[in-house]
Amino acid sequence: MSDTGGEWQVAQRRKGAARKSKSLQVSHTCSQEELDIEKTVRRIRDTVSELRCEDFWQQWKVGASAALSKHLPNGDTEGRQCEQLECVCYGLGSFSSCVSARFQLAMLLLLLDAGHIPLKDCSVYDPAFSSGEKAVLGELGLTVLTENEEGKRLATKPTLFYLMHCGKALYNNLLWKNWSVRCLPLVILIGNGFNDMMDRTVEREFKRDYRYITEALSLCEERPLPCPSRLIDVFSDTAVITFPSGGLDRLPQSTWEEPPEPQYTHCSDLEIIQRETQSGCRR
Repeated sequence: MSDTGGEWQVAQRRKGAARKSKSLQVSHTCSQEELDIEKTVRRIRDTVSELRCEDFWQQWKVGASAALSKHLPNGDTEGRQCEQLECVCYGLGSFSSCVSARFQLAMLLLLLDAGHIPLKDCSVYDPAFSSGEKAVLGELGLTVLTENEEGKRLATKPTLFYLMHCGKALYNNLLWKNWSVRCLPLVILIGNGFNDMMDRTVEREFKRDYRYITEALSLCEERPLPCPSRLIDVFSDTAVITFPSGGLDRLPQSTWEEPPEPQYTHCSDLEIIQRETQSGCRR
């Protein structure tokens, strides 16, 4: 793929080949001094304009708006009522050097605009961000988190979580943190479908390591989002995932009592970067 002028096209995967999560290598070689902030912002906005003209964007817009509207007065996604919503984005990747990450960032900006979610109410984090990329995100109006939450963010209000091609542990951690009748319905997730995750993993190991994703399969509504063939490595296997409160209320109280925090002691390839403890070791 080229990011320097010519038309960019994404090569398609081999039929049956599994999509892998983003690389976990953290590189900070692109410093704020080296990155042209203004040029990078302009390139992202050009990508937003490009995606806005795509036919599949209209279907994404309808799908996301339908999920968000359920949390708003009178189901309205227009106007000031939407300011009660917020957004959290994890695992975006190095968008200054990776074309796929730039397109995913552009899609995030389109979704915020469609949902009338203020830019400042969207928090983003990836340990791969360079200082220059953090400056770009700030210039765009987004809020850059300073700590690695490992996906363990409690939803205290309706929250759009945007996790594109992230590790399964990030999804599992998010579900664990919100594992209650009160919090799960506040989670609107745009990311990779849970059924696709399970299909690509040995079932016994998946159920052992990712308990909350496994249990969420029977609790959530998953609506696939379309992806054009030329962008298959950018937006493939993406869905809008919600948790209708009606289904949760019918479950026994024991379902929600003292859910244990995931430990991943058996995972040799965790697919996420864990935060460091005070001793300097990874959790």
